[in-house]
Amino acid sequence: MTLHPAIAPMRTTCPYCGVGCGVLASPDGRGGVTIAGDPVHPANKGRLCVKGAALGETLGHQGRLLAPQIGGQTASWDQALDLVATRFRDTIARHGPDSVGFYVSGQLLTEDYYVANKLMKGFIGSGNIDTNSRLCMASSVAGHRRAFGSDTVPGLYEDLELAEVVVLVGSNLAWCHPVLFQRLAAARAARGTRVVVVDPRRTASCDIADLHLALAPGADAALFNLLLAEIHARSLDCGENIDGVEVALAAARATDPAQTGLTRAELAQFFDLWLGSDKVVTVYSQGVNQSDSGADKVNAILNCHLATGRIGRPGMGPFSVTGQPNAMGGREVGGLANMLACHLEIENPAHRTAVQNFWNAPRMAERPGLKAMDMFRAVEDGRIKALWIICTNPAVTMPEADRVARAIAGCDFVVVSDMMAQTDTTRLAHVLLPATGWGEKDGTVTNSERRISRQRRFLPPAGQARDDWRILAEVGRRMGWRDAFDWQHPAEVFAEHAALSGVAGALGSDFDISDLAGIGVAEYDALQPFLWPQSAARCGGRFFGDGRFHTPNGRGRMVAVTPRAPQALDAAYPFRLNTGRVRDHWHTMTRTGLSPRLSRHLAEPFLEIHPADAARLDLAPASLAEVTSPHGRAILRVLVTDRVTPGHPFAPMHWTGETAPSGRVDALVPGRVDPVSGQPALKSAGVAIRSFAARWFGFAVCAGAARPDCDYWAKAVLPRGQQLELAGQEEPGDWTEYARALFGLKGEPLMIRDRARGLVRLAFLQDGRLQAALFVAPEPVALSRSHVAALLTEEGGLDLLSGRPGADRPDEGALVCACFGIGVNSIARAIATQGLTSVEAVGRALRAGTNCGSCRPEIGALLQAGMACRAAAE
Repeated sequence: MTLHPAIAPMRTTCPYCGVGCGVLASPDGRGGVTIAGDPVHPANKGRLCVKGAALGETLGHQGRLLAPQIGGQTASWDQALDLVATRFRDTIARHGPDSVGFYVSGQLLTEDYYVANKLMKGFIGSGNIDTNSRLCMASSVAGHRRAFGSDTVPGLYEDLELAEVVVLVGSNLAWCHPVLFQRLAAARAARGTRVVVVDPRRTASCDIADLHLALAPGADAALFNLLLAEIHARSLDCGENIDGVEVALAAARATDPAQTGLTRAELAQFFDLWLGSDKVVTVYSQGVNQSDSGADKVNAILNCHLATGRIGRPGMGPFSVTGQPNAMGGREVGGLANMLACHLEIENPAHRTAVQNFWNAPRMAERPGLKAMDMFRAVEDGRIKALWIICTNPAVTMPEADRVARAIAGCDFVVVSDMMAQTDTTRLAHVLLPATGWGEKDGTVTNSERRISRQRRFLPPAGQARDDWRILAEVGRRMGWRDAFDWQHPAEVFAEHAALSGVAGALGSDFDISDLAGIGVAEYDALQPFLWPQSAARCGGRFFGDGRFHTPNGRGRMVAVTPRAPQALDAAYPFRLNTGRVRDHWHTMTRTGLSPRLSRHLAEPFLEIHPADAARLDLAPASLAEVTSPHGRAILRVLVTDRVTPGHPFAPMHWTGETAPSGRVDALVPGRVDPVSGQPALKSAGVAIRSFAARWFGFAVCAGAARPDCDYWAKAVLPRGQQLELAGQEEPGDWTEYARALFGLKGEPLMIRDRARGLVRLAFLQDGRLQAALFVAPEPVALSRSHVAALLTEEGGLDLLSGRPGADRPDEGALVCACFGIGVNSIARAIATQGLTSVEAVGRALRAGTNCGSCRPEIGALLQAGMACRAAAE
């Protein structure tokens, strides 16, 4: 056996949310990688959430796109790049520069983003480049620009630890930004920081809340308008150098408290907490931004901080937290259709000229391009005839996802650059270009506190994959602009970006990292995390604490906000669906879906629905619900819970055509957008719900690939195969033949059938070892899924078809702690038998909740249930 030396740990940055955690990646020389938190990175100081900790499980070549493809056939890079350059060049010649578009991603590195923006806006000459960050943070950008004159995040992560009160608005920080949640929880434990959660749902973040305000959906602006009016009533307005105060106050005083759905006592408690301490941080995220009035909601929050002067000083300020690893970096290079590089304004002729001169560009975009929703409408009606989609999956993630998929399918020429070979979007492309992924890429990202960190390559590219910036630059060269795109190393791209920021800084831009304009390869390789700006004038720190803003007159601006209720529901669609994320998955699971432990917590798409609604609709727990809107249809597993309010169910957005075709939730969401930011209202869809009339339900495991053929299926990866949840409205005539087709296996299975009860259980063995099993029942299948999954490739007989572990093999139950693989039954047993009374005690006994901490709210709920049982017994 050949031994390969281990490689020294590589300092890099996590590719998931916008926290931007530092990671130590240690390749073992045999294809494996050990992952740990970087103890010296300022964002996480060694902490990682379970997704980050599991990164080593997601780095294989399974499912990767390994070579260019044209029309579904393998092609050379030269063939593919020549075709892309030729088709884009010809389309522009015939129909003008606005006939093409780029749709890119907050998962790109800054260097990738910079090259894409330069190619489209400065050389093709169109503004038609937009990004999936439009779906998550565009309203924050718009609010910042209206209030501050620039897209500037004023504060730093350490403000969460310095604050006396932290308000989470539309942010389930515990699940979506777990490391920041850990920092906040630690501050609360150490300093008594008080926490308010403003969210219609009772989320995991409420675990540490001193006050949970379950306000009416969409009422965020009304709440902060009322706070602004209270600020004035208590004579606490102390913000200086601010315009628009009187008109903002007039709108605030006109707001009806009933819009919030909160009691006067709840409002008074919130006002007293917010106004009773100087050091207040208001953290907001998708629950605020993803709205057709998201920009106004952002400005309602900013108004309160501006009015009180609680901004840009230690422990105080509004704080937008981003959902993608480089949403901020994309904004910095002009990745949004309505911005120029380095926070310059595309509408400003002086800014356009400065960038054009710097780039020596032949034809600069003269106006904003099409924002995401408008871009796909233009694809649909034929105005955009050539489209390049990079590092994102809009056929799943865009509102009206089915309509978007049809638009892409009808486009004259579609290029998709991606890591993965099979996604809902790659299936629609004429040309596929294999891109490098995390661990193979080399560049920079910017987190939510403006900290720029390096992502470093520690693995070779998979197959023929290339970096996105190299692909874009090569197309630029083949379109005739060789000198402008002739970089050889990402350090050169970064240095050019930094030099352009110096031009922007001279024009008054907040974004200036010109100290790094002369950076070389060695310095770039050694670059440590730093806060922008970094220039001769200023290095890092907070913004606006000195009362100076980036507006033409240097004054901050309060914006008059008239709260708008969400669009009225149609009688045919009487439920308002909220969408979001789950704890252990991210985006469309092309990465997290490869990790068995991340798939064990919540393995299929589901609908959280209030018990009163479930009873009225005759929806039993674990049954299936059919959810419809005017735009699409989904089938989801029913989860009955009072975490949601009546009439307002919730569903996560992660599942795709690869993992659960009927669980594509964004197919239900309408394409309404905020008129200021262009951000879609992804958190609000009018839907109808009814029971899905399945005649049979199934659960299956298999060591190989499965080919489901039924009305509902959801797939999740296991350590030695995969598991499937199945259901259908028509029962197969022959279950053995169905199972053979499902698993692609021949031979006679072991079989138990109870015709009277409608039960079927089949198992395929090879050399005495389980290869696949199928369990069928007329109701949702009840068995120990973790036990059955653990039997794959083990020896067994008819006893394995019991679906339950023996007395000598305790059933872990559903996974709670993904870090240490601890299930609900193990925790419940320990609580009952050891008399555990705190989350800390459970941690000492089982280790559960002692690493990333994301499962602590669920452990707390189990403790409450255990104590209730003991109390009832006494």
